[in-house]
Amino acid sequence: MKLCTYTCIQRCLLVAATLSLSARAFTTTTTPSNAAMFRRTSSTTFRMDSGATEFFSGAWASYNEALDANPLLVKSITAGVILGAADLTGQALEGIQRDDDIDKAIDIARVARFAIFGLVLQAPWNHFYYQILDGALPPTPEPFTPTTGIKTFIDQFIQAPIFTVLIFAFLGFLEGKNAEEIKTQLKNDYPDTMIANWKLWVPATAINIAFCPPALRVLFLNCVFFFWSIFLSLKLNKEDETASEA
Repeated sequence: MKLCTYTCIQRCLLVAATLSLSARAFTTTTTPSNAAMFRRTSSTTFRMDSGATEFFSGAWASYNEALDANPLLVKSITAGVILGAADLTGQALEGIQRDDDIDKAIDIARVARFAIFGLVLQAPWNHFYYQILDGALPPTPEPFTPTTGIKTFIDQFIQAPIFTVLIFAFLGFLEGKNAEEIKTQLKNDYPDTMIANWKLWVPATAINIAFCPPALRVLFLNCVFFFWSIFLSLKLNKEDETASEA
């Protein structure tokens, strides 16, 4: 039931190109001049869509080659970029939520903290964690099996609570907080964070373990982590802003 990720992406892009051309055909009138214009437009569009398909196919192939050659490095760099972008998005959302109309400058240090977190902790941790998990409980041919359920349980109710503490501590130390401040933040925010974690990550982890090849598990996790990092960025820094205003 599993399909090659590369083939899926390529086919999806080709289907999108075909649907794009079909939609133009149905919405174009059948006068001779319009028919000629449609042929020229369709030819140009097809070349553009084919070029886009080739670009993404080539980029995906290059990524997989790099992943095979240097898996930990590629996963770490990918996580750093994605998590840095997530915090940047979180700061943009904070600007939208503010009552005043004054644009707030981007906190580059805060973006860097999340990027370093992805580069140094998140990707390496999950790279080795999934190696251990898949080694102890090898992937099954069928997606939804008792093994999938057991691995999801281990991930979310053993690994996730530990890793969430590490997230609070790592980002707190990067921000310059001492141990007592980090303990206070854990006391205030840890329970709500774990509840939100399970709402997102239980289904996401089940999908990851069921359908993703082992080599792409961390990439899938990084993509979901983009949205989770926005939540963390808003939650962790909201407390800091409230404290500074007080």
